[in-house]
Amino acid sequence: MSHGAASWHTAAVTTAFPAPSSRITAAELPALRRRISAVLIGSQILGGLGVAVGIALAPVLAAEVSGSEALSGLAPTASVAGTALLSLPLAALMTSRGRRPGLVLAYLTGALGAFLVVTAAVAGSFPLLLLGMAGFGAGSSANLQARFAAADLAEPERRGRAISHVIWATTIGSVLGPNIAAPASRVFRGTFVPETAGPYAWAFVIFLLTGALVAVLLRPDPLLTARALAAEDTAPAAGRSLRAGIAAVRAAPMARLALVTVAVSHTAMVSVMVMTPVHLGHHGADIQLIGLVISGHIAGMYAFSPVMGRLADRFGRLSVIGLAAGLLCCAALLAGTSGGSHPRTAAGLFVLGLGWSAGLVAGSALLTDSVPQAARAAAQGFSDLTMNAAAGIGGAVAGVIVSRLGYGWLNAVVACLLLPMAALALRRAVGRTAGESAKV
Repeated sequence: MSHGAASWHTAAVTTAFPAPSSRITAAELPALRRRISAVLIGSQILGGLGVAVGIALAPVLAAEVSGSEALSGLAPTASVAGTALLSLPLAALMTSRGRRPGLVLAYLTGALGAFLVVTAAVAGSFPLLLLGMAGFGAGSSANLQARFAAADLAEPERRGRAISHVIWATTIGSVLGPNIAAPASRVFRGTFVPETAGPYAWAFVIFLLTGALVAVLLRPDPLLTARALAAEDTAPAAGRSLRAGIAAVRAAPMARLALVTVAVSHTAMVSVMVMTPVHLGHHGADIQLIGLVISGHIAGMYAFSPVMGRLADRFGRLSVIGLAAGLLCCAALLAGTSGGSHPRTAAGLFVLGLGWSAGLVAGSALLTDSVPQAARAAAQGFSDLTMNAAAGIGGAVAGVIVSRLGYGWLNAVVACLLLPMAALALRRAVGRTAGESAKV
């Protein structure tokens, strides 16, 4: 590179990104990666706790405010819808300003949503409750986007592990949240705040603390730093738009496979999970047993994600996507044929969590690998939108299938849904192998 070209290149980077990011050297990167990872893990623990402590009593609160058990399912549905709808605006902000502003805004929106939920409970307003739950879903959007922030500065051969460590941190909040929901409610006994709204008051505080943690400690911004260090750091603003991110996914076969993997894995998991308590209840399970089955499912989802990350880095993304398809099919077989066997249902749900973990980790890593640096944040936001929208539809359709055909048929449909994902992964793997053989 000539002296003039080098000067122009340096000027472009300095103009486009904050000076601290552009001054990061290769020797400083390992320490920076560890610090960014620690901050993201801390935010995941707090954020996961805020989401879990609120979601635990969402249907109960909805039934109490609306006066109808038939409407109780609308509260968690509104939260999922909010998570999906907020994915693209957050991706747009991150694409233009970096991870930190997007994550902070998401947690603040989640806090506002929790505040509106408490206000709705006090006022007895069901529409306001649904609006608050939609805003509350921003906390889940932030937790999902954090896994991509972990991958921004990770070495390509360690991206799977970087993503999986952040996902694993969610285990702590997800397990603690439902268990502290009752004590969080009792704190407000005798006050003007209904006990069932108590967890949302705590979630309000937790989200504010999480937003403050990210705002203060997530510096320098991992996405802006990654761009400043990349060869593509001079890409024009149009190349970092949401439209460019979607176009990048459409143009890359591996990115399309990643999108399908994440969306199908999440839809399969949500569709079976949401109807399992109903299935267990029909076969005589009490609330305690249902709670244990769901806890085992959550453990499968999050606790083993570092294993999936290591496998994805060591054996390749396509191998772990194949593993995800196999695990999810096995889960559908176990759960779909469980009948009145509670241990078999529990085993199916645990394997379902493992399959989801494999699909999310490998799919997220493959998506990051497959699109240009400039378009990654937009492509990742599009991925989360697709994932949550598909899961929302899947959860709604699952109820119809179970009510008309039964739980076994739901699992059969889920197994069929996995076939295109497995076929696409096999096709890409065969194509890659043929391409490598042709080069020899």
